[in-house]
Amino acid sequence: MISVSVAMQRRNYGYLIWNLVIRDFKIRYRNMSLGIFWSLLNPLVLMLVLTFVFTRIFRPQGVENFHISVLSGLVVFSFFSLAWQSATVSIWANAALLKRVPMPRELLPVSTVLANALHFLIQIGLLLGLAIAAGYQPALRWFWLVYVLGMEIVFVCGLSLASSALDVYFRDVRYVVESANTVLFWLVPIFYSFTMIPERYRTLYQYNPIAAVVLACRTVIMENRVPPETLLVKLTAVSIGTLALGFMVFRRLKSRFADYL
Repeated sequence: MISVSVAMQRRNYGYLIWNLVIRDFKIRYRNMSLGIFWSLLNPLVLMLVLTFVFTRIFRPQGVENFHISVLSGLVVFSFFSLAWQSATVSIWANAALLKRVPMPRELLPVSTVLANALHFLIQIGLLLGLAIAAGYQPALRWFWLVYVLGMEIVFVCGLSLASSALDVYFRDVRYVVESANTVLFWLVPIFYSFTMIPERYRTLYQYNPIAAVVLACRTVIMENRVPPETLLVKLTAVSIGTLALGFMVFRRLKSRFADYL
């Protein structure tokens, strides 16, 4: 709290965001014996379960190194799901902080997303490490992951700004987000490949930023190719458009937050 107050007195918003990110990061693993290891354990367990089910029971055709394919989907979707849900309740959860410290309220959902991005980086490191162990050679094209994953963070920030503002007025929003994540789990190619999607739905999948990020990650890591230009253009347009819309919604609604918090 002291560091947040100091940052506001100096109008140092970068310092303030950093303190909020570190605070959320520490709170998440406070009093946990395994600590940050949970960032690696959860996706590993899901990867092992899905790999067993879809290689020993359903046996998909034409998918090599299925565990890398499924982990790339899990890591991308896990960040999206957790960041969106936690950022949606960030304004309400920090009501006491907002009442004590005058600060741009947009910083709360954005800092929550960025705090989850720290876990995201850890899981990306796990993914790349397992990919190298599976025989995939690091290449300059892997730097495309920085841009692709950056666009996912931009997209989640936009969604979170809108949903966190709406959650102040309507508590049901957090449950809508939870249900949306359940639906999206099946609409993102996590445990199935893009080639299995019927032709008439493929364009729609590419307009889904989370599906597009998964497809781009697999293209870069497993095929050592630059993601298709059309996919990158759609991902960029939807992500930036969502961020702009999220800011508009947040700025329109934040003036009456005090009446509901």
